[in-house]
Amino acid sequence: MGNSAPSPQQRPHLPTTESAVTAVREVAEEYRLEVTVTDDIGADVTSRRTSAGAFTVLDPDGSLPHEAFVELGGDPAVTVQLFPEDDAKITVDGVEFADVPRDAVPAFLRSVYGGLAHVKTRFFPPGQWLVVPLPGDETYKELILGGALSPWLARHIR
Repeated sequence: MGNSAPSPQQRPHLPTTESAVTAVREVAEEYRLEVTVTDDIGADVTSRRTSAGAFTVLDPDGSLPHEAFVELGGDPAVTVQLFPEDDAKITVDGVEFADVPRDAVPAFLRSVYGGLAHVKTRFFPPGQWLVVPLPGDETYKELILGGALSPWLARHIR
């Protein structure tokens, strides 16, 4: 993944998973997309807390971890998994972007739904990448595995 450091003034800080879910809902409303949210609350049910003991709800520091999985309707198919550790995994038509800072999620989605995201191809060595530019010269780029492009990805080749 290629990205450059963004300026903190470029986007609002989203201190909690719930604040990020609210921001994702706002983007979905802007683009008239359906939203489905699944919340996992507690160390015993969040995906990165597999070492938590049975019925252990709190983290060692006494906090209650909250993770959310958001599905956005529309084209392309997008899911966002928001983690308690201030990051997210965003999947766009099967292309996974791991470790996206939680604060960058709304700008990332606006880039995808606003038409800025595109597929870059290279003939030698062969490859295709989904490129998602964000304000402030921040760019996320992931290799498209398998070579088969969805109709949305194929329409966004540059």
